[in-house]
Amino acid sequence: MDEIYKIALSFISGFGPVNLKKAIAYTGDIQAFFTEKSQNLLKIPGIGQACIQKLDRKSALIQAEEEMKFMERNKIEIAFYLDKNYPKRLLSCPDSPCVLYYKGNANFNEVRNISIVGTRNASEYGKNQCNTLIQELSKKSIKTNIISGLAYGIDICAHKAAMRFQLPTIAAIGHGFQQMYPAQHKKYAQEIINNNGAIVSEFTSKSKFDPKNFVRRNRIIAGMSEATIVIESARKGGSLVTAQIANSYNRDVFAFPGRISDQYSEGCNFLIKTNQAHLIENINDLEYILGWDEQVHKAKEIQTKLFVDLTKEEEQIISALKDSEKTPIDLICLKSSLPMSKVSSLLLKLEFDGMIKSHPGKIYSLNP
Repeated sequence: MDEIYKIALSFISGFGPVNLKKAIAYTGDIQAFFTEKSQNLLKIPGIGQACIQKLDRKSALIQAEEEMKFMERNKIEIAFYLDKNYPKRLLSCPDSPCVLYYKGNANFNEVRNISIVGTRNASEYGKNQCNTLIQELSKKSIKTNIISGLAYGIDICAHKAAMRFQLPTIAAIGHGFQQMYPAQHKKYAQEIINNNGAIVSEFTSKSKFDPKNFVRRNRIIAGMSEATIVIESARKGGSLVTAQIANSYNRDVFAFPGRISDQYSEGCNFLIKTNQAHLIENINDLEYILGWDEQVHKAKEIQTKLFVDLTKEEEQIISALKDSEKTPIDLICLKSSLPMSKVSSLLLKLEFDGMIKSHPGKIYSLNP
């Protein structure tokens, strides 16, 4: 009955995803977090008295029971951050949600995930660029998820084009499944589900509509993708926020240039001018920067290097790192079932051996 505990995490106040993952790692598993004494939780770095004062695990479990009933009625599923169906690209982002709620059959871990975002006031130029790019992506033999935010303009254009050209598409929303915003796009949300796509959210069903939630939604769009493409944007707006988040995750960002006199080209031109985005004109630019032609060969090379003269514990560490681009140390502990002290020493050795790479914040990845 782990599901009730997974859902209950969404109702824990005062912790946030970073501290929740840390607490689960230190207590050993998710059920242990709900039974661990508060004074023991205080021993975990980063968790202070302010967190404990807001902690009400009993109430969270009660609310989770109600949420489960809503999920069953509406055929909503969850992707927990330690489960295989969780988006592995999102998993490498330190502030990724512990739980994602979703409807649909999309494979979040397709070989390629590309997010496409832009202004709500899309011009014909912007729509044409969006349609052409997605049509070119559909001609490739490797499946690609098209990810966006179901908003007006470029977002909905991307979703529609993906369905038209038979690519799976994923819409991240900034609210629970009791509503759909904008209401006019409810029919498109259902079409996305019917066409082997998915609607995803980190928000529970009764979450109130709040514009601030869309920034949190934007990090899911950026985090699920290996690259974010901005097609038309004003100098300020949600698209530029998504681009900035993608850059903070060390993901590639692309922007279509526009005329300097066009209001909704200002954002794209600014991203290019300040080296926050690669200039893109067509799919060839995407393939070149992302090195798609080299990826298959590179993956084979990495596999031949791994598991050579490794101990069983070292193999566990390598295995824990395989599914994500970057993995925090607490998650490595959980996946490998090894204590923090042991994992730290093994990571240091593997780094000296050139097999893994360390990043700021005690985050690690396989060394290509």
